[in-house]
Amino acid sequence: MKKSKWSILSLLMIVMLVLGACSGNSTKTGKKGNEEKVDAAAFPLKSDNKDKGIKGGTATVGIIASAPFKGIWSWELYEDSVDADILSFANNTLFDTDKDFKFTDTGIGSMEVKPEENKAIVKIKKDVKWSDGQPLTIEDVIFPYEIIAHKDYTGVRYDQDLKNIIGAEEYHAGKADTISGLKKIDDHTLEISFKKVSPAIYTGGDGIWGYAAPKHDLKDVPVKDLLKSEKVRKTPVTLGPFKFDKIVPGESVQFVANENYWKGKPKLDKLVVKIVPPASAVAALKSGDIDFAASVPTDVYKSLKALSNTEILGRSELYYSYLGFNLGKWDAAKGENVMDPNAKMNDVKLRQALGYAMNIEEVNKQYYDGLRTRANAIIPPAFATYHDKELKGYTYDPEKAKKLLDEAGYKDVNKDGFREDKDGKPFEIKLAARDNSEVAEPITQFYIQNFKDVGLKVTLTNGRLLDGNSFYDKVEANDKDIDMYMAAWGTGTNPSPAGVYSKDAQFNMMRYVDPELTTLLEAIDSPEAMDASVRAKAFKKWEEYMFEKAPVIPMDFRYELTVVNKRLKNVDIDYATTDILGAKWEITKEQPVKGE
Repeated sequence: MKKSKWSILSLLMIVMLVLGACSGNSTKTGKKGNEEKVDAAAFPLKSDNKDKGIKGGTATVGIIASAPFKGIWSWELYEDSVDADILSFANNTLFDTDKDFKFTDTGIGSMEVKPEENKAIVKIKKDVKWSDGQPLTIEDVIFPYEIIAHKDYTGVRYDQDLKNIIGAEEYHAGKADTISGLKKIDDHTLEISFKKVSPAIYTGGDGIWGYAAPKHDLKDVPVKDLLKSEKVRKTPVTLGPFKFDKIVPGESVQFVANENYWKGKPKLDKLVVKIVPPASAVAALKSGDIDFAASVPTDVYKSLKALSNTEILGRSELYYSYLGFNLGKWDAAKGENVMDPNAKMNDVKLRQALGYAMNIEEVNKQYYDGLRTRANAIIPPAFATYHDKELKGYTYDPEKAKKLLDEAGYKDVNKDGFREDKDGKPFEIKLAARDNSEVAEPITQFYIQNFKDVGLKVTLTNGRLLDGNSFYDKVEANDKDIDMYMAAWGTGTNPSPAGVYSKDAQFNMMRYVDPELTTLLEAIDSPEAMDASVRAKAFKKWEEYMFEKAPVIPMDFRYELTVVNKRLKNVDIDYATTDILGAKWEITKEQPVKGE
């Protein structure tokens, strides 16, 4: 695609606007005026509506996204966070978790771990039914493993964790008809045998899969055809409080209450979930067009705060954003990442320099009102036991960036303001970034200016920001027009990094591979790491390694905002809450409350 060209004047104006905004006269927020910095910890976790709920009714949820949803309604197959957000209302999860994200026995399933035997016993409650009225059995717990480990599986979750189950690799290779490490004891009990058991098992690691899949509904669909089947795309059977009713592809999903929900039918009759572009989010909340929106962009906090018809909830998010590098390819035949020694970004000092060149601190002051902080590491602070708050990480230091580039041999030979490569040839880095908020463009241009300030020529892939679907398609394919990219991970409740950074993790989109990294990842999830102090030390060593080698540059930790219309009640976003989102919601008025 032909790249769009900025005039020198246009680019200069953008950069000046951003730099000017970042140098406002407030020492608290970086904005003009004397606005008070947000105390993120003061946000409530639960809505405060004490009015009496009315019977039934419909609530509307807005999913803030810049692109249509893909519509893959399977926990085994989905790859997009927007699909996951929508799926959460029709959840097939087996296990509840506590405040430390460890499995409890209060959900559909419970788990007893036998470390000395490398086994776990999973039990499910009796009399739980699917949304179509069919009983949940232990076959539905086994079935997802058989999908993911199948030789024709088209998803990304067949990884080192799943291979930890005895017999999974033989089944995947077609040498066995079943996974020998999965032993059905009775209709409600499963014994799982592992090659090893580590502390990760208690938070969904080591190969434990936390969801059921309806075998009675899907068993006749070949695994290779599941992704495109109507049973996944149009008529999924679920265990959650709501079931799919009407789907407008890419735009909205209407759910209806699941009368078979094991905790009792929800109080709402219907729940409509629809995509709302970031630029329209505040207006949709103000008009009452949506009753609930999670992960609302923090750059619009000032506008959210001014709304009279909503309540803002907040929590530290299981999230980090990062600058990633295109360092190789995914070898589908071998099921592993292959690093390219000749990749443009395969120079550790170059990657480190890019980290020090980014003035993330100023961007957060200007745009995020204290609701984002520069990430010093990859493990978010919500994992208090394992987050290394002492690690300094990367900070804005352009002089250090220049020194690293000089040492690495990137020098401005022709004196045009941009450094050439080590051979004295023109050097250009192509950056992929998402068009996922109103401020994405100026922020990205600001970082491009940061890179220019240390002598690096960075241009946008395709000459523009990319929509979410195009962005991840290109990044996952290691597109030749991407040298580095700005992305983010929602970590889930298992802090183990193996699923993203191991050699056989398809989510390792950098394709960074190193034997030392493998050793460090194995130490985090080793039997010895059952001792929490041992595991914390293993995490620290891994974090130090990631800082030194810079396969990714951590950018931000984020405070997650959820905005609720004042007619909605019983909304609770506490991580320790065991109820699935929406299960206890009520509305107290027939019509949404509108803002002034």
